[in-house]
Amino acid sequence: MTYNVIVRPEAEREIQEAFDWYEEQSEGLGLDFLRAADACLSVVQRNPSAFQSVHKQVRRALLRRFPYMLFYLVKEDTIIVLACFHVKRSPADWQRRV
Repeated sequence: MTYNVIVRPEAEREIQEAFDWYEEQSEGLGLDFLRAADACLSVVQRNPSAFQSVHKQVRRALLRRFPYMLFYLVKEDTIIVLACFHVKRSPADWQRRV
C-alpha cells in the first residue's frame, strides 16, 4: 500500500527550527538533519506499523544521528506527522496535538 503523507504546520515549523539551529552550529549540518528526517519519513511511509505506539494511536520513529523523533498517526492510507521533537522535550507538548 502507498501511504500519503501530511506534515502538520507545527511539525514543519519544528523541522525548520531544528534545521536553522544545526545550520548555525556548522554549515551543512542543517542539510544533514533534513536528510535524516526525510530518510526517517521514507521508512515510516514504507512500513508505518514498524514503529512503537507511544500514546493512543500515535507512533514514534527516531532519526538517525540526531536526537529527534517524528510522531505520527496512521489514518487509513494517510500518515499524519504531528511533531518533530528533541528527545529531551516534554511529551505533554506533542500529546496535546492528538
